[in-house]
Amino acid sequence: MAERHSGGAVGAAGRAPAADRADAIRNVVLVGHSGAGKTTLVEQLLAATGTVQRPGRVEDGNTVSDFDEVEVRQQRSVNLASAPLMFNGIKINLLDTPGYADFVGDLRAGLRAADAALFVVSAAEGIDGLTQMLWEECSQVGMPRAVVITKIDHQRADFDEVLTACQDMFGDGVAPLYLPVITNGHVNGLIGLLSQKFYNYATGTRTEKDPGAEYAAQIEDHRGVLIEGIIQESEDESLMERYLEGEPIETKVLIEDLEKAVARGSFYPVLCSGIGVGATEVLELITQGFPSPLEHPMPEITDLSGRPVKDITCDPDGPLVAEVVKTTSDPYVGRISLVRVFSGTLRPDMTVHVSGHGLAERGHEDHDVDERIGTLTCPLGKQQRSAAKGVAGDIVAVAKLSRAETGDTLSDVDRPLLMTAWQMPDPLLPVAIRARSKADEDKLSQALGRLVAEDPTLRLENNAETRQLVLWCMGEAHTDVLLDRLAKRHGVEVERVDLRVPLRETFGGKCQAMGRNVKQTGGHGQYAICHLEVEPLPSGGGFEFVDKVVGGVVPRQFIPSVEKGVRAQMERGVVAGYPMVDVRVTLYDGKAHSVDSSDMAFQIAGQLALKEAASKVPTLLLEPVDEISVLVADDYVGSVMSDLSSRRGRVLGTEPVGTGRTLVKAEVPELEITRYAIDLRSMSHGTGTFQRTFLRYEPLPSNLASKVAATD
Repeated sequence: MAERHSGGAVGAAGRAPAADRADAIRNVVLVGHSGAGKTTLVEQLLAATGTVQRPGRVEDGNTVSDFDEVEVRQQRSVNLASAPLMFNGIKINLLDTPGYADFVGDLRAGLRAADAALFVVSAAEGIDGLTQMLWEECSQVGMPRAVVITKIDHQRADFDEVLTACQDMFGDGVAPLYLPVITNGHVNGLIGLLSQKFYNYATGTRTEKDPGAEYAAQIEDHRGVLIEGIIQESEDESLMERYLEGEPIETKVLIEDLEKAVARGSFYPVLCSGIGVGATEVLELITQGFPSPLEHPMPEITDLSGRPVKDITCDPDGPLVAEVVKTTSDPYVGRISLVRVFSGTLRPDMTVHVSGHGLAERGHEDHDVDERIGTLTCPLGKQQRSAAKGVAGDIVAVAKLSRAETGDTLSDVDRPLLMTAWQMPDPLLPVAIRARSKADEDKLSQALGRLVAEDPTLRLENNAETRQLVLWCMGEAHTDVLLDRLAKRHGVEVERVDLRVPLRETFGGKCQAMGRNVKQTGGHGQYAICHLEVEPLPSGGGFEFVDKVVGGVVPRQFIPSVEKGVRAQMERGVVAGYPMVDVRVTLYDGKAHSVDSSDMAFQIAGQLALKEAASKVPTLLLEPVDEISVLVADDYVGSVMSDLSSRRGRVLGTEPVGTGRTLVKAEVPELEITRYAIDLRSMSHGTGTFQRTFLRYEPLPSNLASKVAATD
């Protein structure tokens, strides 16, 4: 930190940084809502270390981490991007994450790959609910965190107000290390609260001097709070007594205790950043306060049979255990896997075992294969710089692993292992698509396979009932990016179509019907007559076939034929083409011919009888009903419940979850929640989440049933 300023020591531009041991590595993920300034902060850190000649601008589309053409066009991050640099002999792997909720998959990948998190908050815009949720998520796993308040040079910036908001929202242990010095709207520098020095940036380079007397009261107030917070986290219990007795505590002791508390994840320093201001202070905190991979707990590891493996540590000489945290497919380079090495050492041309399990329902088939590592690189945005190896604790990119997907484990061939996958949210926005032309249809399957391999939050469904290809996405922005990649990266044009919800049919009453299949064509004819009684069963009753034939009027060998024909017609439906359910069919009479009766003749007769029954009694359309659980901030519970009621839903109840949140449970027809992922996000300002589970089928209201029947 600035209190231990050593003069800078940067890395040379254009050369890939390298580390031979884990204690010389820091893996840091940048977290914050879209527009908070994460990508701009990365640019400033890269420029401050000489990794790039000058910082790029999001508005100009020339930043290191936003290099995808979608990101350039939309001026926001949609991918996890790696930006490594060197500072004072430490390799820092910066992981820039998207700040929009639709791309939480890449954000979760960044959290998995990192050992500490920088929460980036804009001094001009404050904090949103999503950032608070991510803070709580990091808190649950004990991840060390710090806060960087950016845009302190913005005309609407209010550092004090945003600092107070951070302390209120993030809780105890949040305290500033520096205060910005702003004169006539211009940031001149920072005041270090522990060193009580003024770090002047007015000339473009940092110089140190004593602050003026006009800052004494401000320094004293914040410094006291900071020191008390550090002492409360100190392992030296006598420190508090000495402080309360008025004994001055050495700055060196405070800094050492601060660094331990930050690395332990129990104290959260606040720094500030503007154009040309604050980069060095952030770098010093990362290298001196954040933990190395040696201090980060190892994720759960098992063998391929599921037995836990406990002897793995962050040792470059240990067994290989690495994880693919990001997969990209380049039309020219092929598949590139961004890999965090947890144990062992990755080297070019070595053969590794690739294991992927647990995501079959999302289109990722379980697989265990051996593959040869191609070249290793140290990516700086889209630039791939050659790397000699990837030691335990480091992050490198591997080219041309043809089967490896995001979330897969790489391990030694003679000791295959599996890392428990990180938790991914369920995609809850269904989008039906179709290829625009025959040529696009031929290429669509392969292109979608590549997208699924890259993105664990995408689920691909080929619905046999509705005969639609459905992409289950995280939201509208996620959908737009996926369709854009299909078109621009893979050359496949698709168009959206209206989503069809799979309905069911059933009989609305009891009746008798006859199926008569009598044809004489001059040769071998068809003869089959069957009399059926049909009646509805309670919801969930399925299908029952009852044989009440007496006297052999329908020969025994043809009774299964009638049932087979009835079942076939039920699959095709009798009104709108949806399968029939909850029906009892009783065969009670019929006629047969000694020559012309056959299996097929009685199958057709059974089908005709079911169709005739549909003309005698009302036929109901049934819609699927889901049970949904909505987790939302208390402020939005009323709005959510009212909205669910307007969707023909039945609210079952609510229950508090933690502090300030409520779980709302309801039963809602699927037809009403096809776009609920978008609507809930709007209603809850991005903080609401929900889960859905199929419950049962219920009759569709007559006014809606007539519309569905008219369109099918």
